[in-house]
Amino acid sequence: MAGIVEIAKKSGVSPATVSRALRGLHHVNEKTRKKIVDAAQALDYPIRPDLLPRNESSRTNTIGVIAPFLSRWYFSQSVAGVEQALREAGMDLLLYNFAQIDARQRVFQQKKLVGKVDGLIVMSLRPTDKEFNQILGLGIPVALLGGIDDRCSCVSIDDVKAAEEATQYLIDMGHTKIGIVVGQRELAFNFEVAIQRKTGFLNAHKRNKIEFNPAYELTADFDNHTAELAMDEFLGRKDLPTAIFCESDEMAFGVIKSIRKKGLRVPEDISVIGFDDHEFSQILGLTTVAQPPRFLGQLAASQILAAIEKPDSELGKISVPTTLVIRESVAKLN
Repeated sequence: MAGIVEIAKKSGVSPATVSRALRGLHHVNEKTRKKIVDAAQALDYPIRPDLLPRNESSRTNTIGVIAPFLSRWYFSQSVAGVEQALREAGMDLLLYNFAQIDARQRVFQQKKLVGKVDGLIVMSLRPTDKEFNQILGLGIPVALLGGIDDRCSCVSIDDVKAAEEATQYLIDMGHTKIGIVVGQRELAFNFEVAIQRKTGFLNAHKRNKIEFNPAYELTADFDNHTAELAMDEFLGRKDLPTAIFCESDEMAFGVIKSIRKKGLRVPEDISVIGFDDHEFSQILGLTTVAQPPRFLGQLAASQILAAIEKPDSELGKISVPTTLVIRESVAKLN
């Protein structure tokens, strides 16, 4: 991120003048201050809202939502929940959707957001320190959906605990050879859910003194297609687990399809458990961890709306419980 020196060069003044102007000190004439603020905005430097032009600091009645991979079930459901809550409050939604890291860099630029939204909801993407400085510098409420951070309001589930409970159910059903389909952590986006759910999976093994076989770990992209391909290759091995924990229902769908293509049965040959409670999970009889993404979106929107009305209110931290939904995809071993 650019600093005082870069702003000074762009605006043609000294760094000391830039510092005084951006701190709101009075001994800087307004023409010079405007030139400095314009330069700072062009360089994506966080600016105090009271220094922005009046038309940019006024209410827009619009809330911004930053969400990756909108085609995925969790994100589309969460956005639907946000939209419903905002519609009922007479507010509009401005969606920033992206699936590439360069798009993320553009979205988090302050100049893309300033004056356009009264609040911001970030889904499943823990902002970097640089990004946090940029969005907090807007002087608007920020909520993180699907993560926890002390700098803003948060709505989340306990992914570690939920995955641990799902794995414990498999163990209680007599399974000790358990595989896992891990979602790509996608380091460029800094997703944490994949590693959190794997941590819960391993915690259950450790608590029950069961050694996990690393050869039973598959990797996919939180979708059914890549999970199906990974499972196709995996089923060519001689040593197979009796059950598989999938970190999302969409990956579970691909796993089940692959198992059936091989002429095997779920759960008689291989048991499968998912995570999400996607609408199709009931149709397939998939045992899964149910989470309420639409409700999570509504809660995040409510946090933002409350913070707009009472800017000095305490930052909210809400953890929503999950539920293990038992259907027909897990067999009990003798």
